[in-house]
Amino acid sequence: MARAIAEIEGAIDGDYDAETNLKNEGTNVSEEIMEVEVVEAPEHMQDGVKVVQEELETINLGSEEEKRPVLISSKLSLDERKSNCRNGKDSRVKLINERRQKTEVHMSLYQKRVAKAYDKMVRGRIFKEVNALLLITLLGGSVVQVGCLDLYYPTFTTESQQDFSFANDSGVTKEILQLTYNFIGASMLNLSGRIWYKKPFKLWNRRKGSTASFNSTFVLVIDPQTPPGCEGMAFILTRESSIPDNSEGKWLGIVNASTNGSSLRNIVAVEFDTRKSYEEDLDDKHVGVDLNSINSIKQVSMSDYGVNLSSGFDVTARIQYDGESITIFVSMNNGTGSNITNPVISIPLNLSDYLPEDIYMGFSASTGNGTQLNCVKSWHFNGVDIEDESSSDLLWVWITIPVLVVFFITGFTCYLYWRRKHAMDQEDLDMEEEIEGSTLGPQKFRLKELKSATRNFHSKNQLGRGGFGTVYKGIMKEINMEIAVKRVSKDSCQAKKEFVAGVSIISRLRHKNLVKLIGWCYESKELLLVYEFMPKGSLDKLIFSDDQSPMAEAVILSWERRHNIICGLASALDYLHNGCEKRVLHCDVKSSNMMLDSEFNARSGDFGLARTVQHNGDTHHSTKEIAGTPGYMAPECFHTGIASLEADVYGFGVFTLEVACGRRPNNRKNQNTHTNFIVNWVWELYGKEGILDAVDLRLDDNLERSKRNVC
Repeated sequence: MARAIAEIEGAIDGDYDAETNLKNEGTNVSEEIMEVEVVEAPEHMQDGVKVVQEELETINLGSEEEKRPVLISSKLSLDERKSNCRNGKDSRVKLINERRQKTEVHMSLYQKRVAKAYDKMVRGRIFKEVNALLLITLLGGSVVQVGCLDLYYPTFTTESQQDFSFANDSGVTKEILQLTYNFIGASMLNLSGRIWYKKPFKLWNRRKGSTASFNSTFVLVIDPQTPPGCEGMAFILTRESSIPDNSEGKWLGIVNASTNGSSLRNIVAVEFDTRKSYEEDLDDKHVGVDLNSINSIKQVSMSDYGVNLSSGFDVTARIQYDGESITIFVSMNNGTGSNITNPVISIPLNLSDYLPEDIYMGFSASTGNGTQLNCVKSWHFNGVDIEDESSSDLLWVWITIPVLVVFFITGFTCYLYWRRKHAMDQEDLDMEEEIEGSTLGPQKFRLKELKSATRNFHSKNQLGRGGFGTVYKGIMKEINMEIAVKRVSKDSCQAKKEFVAGVSIISRLRHKNLVKLIGWCYESKELLLVYEFMPKGSLDKLIFSDDQSPMAEAVILSWERRHNIICGLASALDYLHNGCEKRVLHCDVKSSNMMLDSEFNARSGDFGLARTVQHNGDTHHSTKEIAGTPGYMAPECFHTGIASLEADVYGFGVFTLEVACGRRPNNRKNQNTHTNFIVNWVWELYGKEGILDAVDLRLDDNLERSKRNVC
């Protein structure tokens, strides 16, 4: 409005160019003021603006005559225009002032309505939140009080042994639970042993009629000492922690001849039996569910699943109970048990029918006329513990406390609202400061820029999906550049950790065989990494024959290119291990993380799992979680949880085999479980002097020359 008045007064004083500007722009004073006020409305009032939009349409800012721009007719002569301007100065300025006053009145009304609507909306939201919290609190008295019991023993150290009780011939050797002990010079025949967690577990609540759920995962090793070994071991839930007398041999330390089948025994077991002890047993390697007896209500032979219980190798078992049914998984292929997907047994079972409310859990085992070592290498138990409610009858407590809590929650909710309105979330701020403080080169992008580049992360632009997020192709139109945008998954529990690692580590790396990090973005809870675009995509899409992508069909990588790719990764790993200021452990070397540029040059990417160690002789990094991809991970990583240079080199070896063989590390089509893993498969061919049979048949026409290069 000030600009419009200045131009009119300029025209009156003789600056007739201002007239042309007004005419060209067609300035409407009242409309200009309204536009400015709406645009400058505070961000937190935008919801209120929408609420009173209909009210705004009812405001009349003047008649059609008043809305017409104040212009000087271009048809008059110069002298007439000067005279009209001087004579009409007062009337026009008066008209402008009247319009300004009228507009200010209407805008004051508009702002009051917006503020009133916004305050009403906020009060309604707070009232709903408080009501919800009040309802939750009042209902708290009728909800069963529960806790979470989480036991994790990757090994059984001297400290962790204090959590367990031992009976008969059991103990700990080399941080492994040994249920039937191997005494030097002593006989191992007809032994029984039991090890259990000292604290009882609340399995169910009689008054509330609720039953706990749990998940028990453990790695067992049964190593025969005489051919054949016998008898077996079991995971047990029992009322009594003590082991019954004379429970060796076929009784597996569960029951004995006098208590077998007695409902007073109160014991449930999942047995891993290595001997056909009676006619009903299927064979000498079966798993069964026992209720107060060693006569299983359900059993299954492990031969059907390629599992040899008494092989002396690790066997991973997972037992799940949801309060209504029990499900058992068994596998020899995965030390973590994370990929065990097919249950061997799943039956409905109400444990409260056979067990008391408080139980002990652990393991038992026995030997008979043959001997074997019965060991547990690791154990992870996670369960919902139905806690005691000794104060449940104090009704006045459940009435008084919610009332007090309601007042506290109301005040606290108002405080949170005030804090949210006046301050940025400190955790997000700290994270952004950490990223900005640890990077020098990468650019910080705005979220709207990356949304525009990827067409709002359209599915057609998706390049691939990994364990921590999805990668999209994008085009930065301003600089005419193709990019790859990794959108870190919000569902990942390690999302922020992986994001910061990816930015802080790769931003300091400079090598021709590493994917270049262009920039990053952290906005509106979105975690985004921006890389240079690799036209040929990831290596795995080109080398595996079972991949039906168009590029896989159009391009057959020659051995020369494959050799160059392997050398490129080797160079990149050598740089990460020995050429950086801080040694970097990649922790996830695999073909899907190897990108190819337009000339098929290798570029290693995805540093979300990477870890740094100092150059002071350290070659490993201890982690709480096992980091990596099954099939590429060194076997010791499953037990030690340590990322190391050697583990990266092992992954590089697996990578080299899959590039040369054109075969995935885990071949699920092969029915032979032993040769599913590429390392075992190649080793078996080597033992048969047929190592050249492992070479990818899709290599160039001169296969003999290619095979010689492989050697």
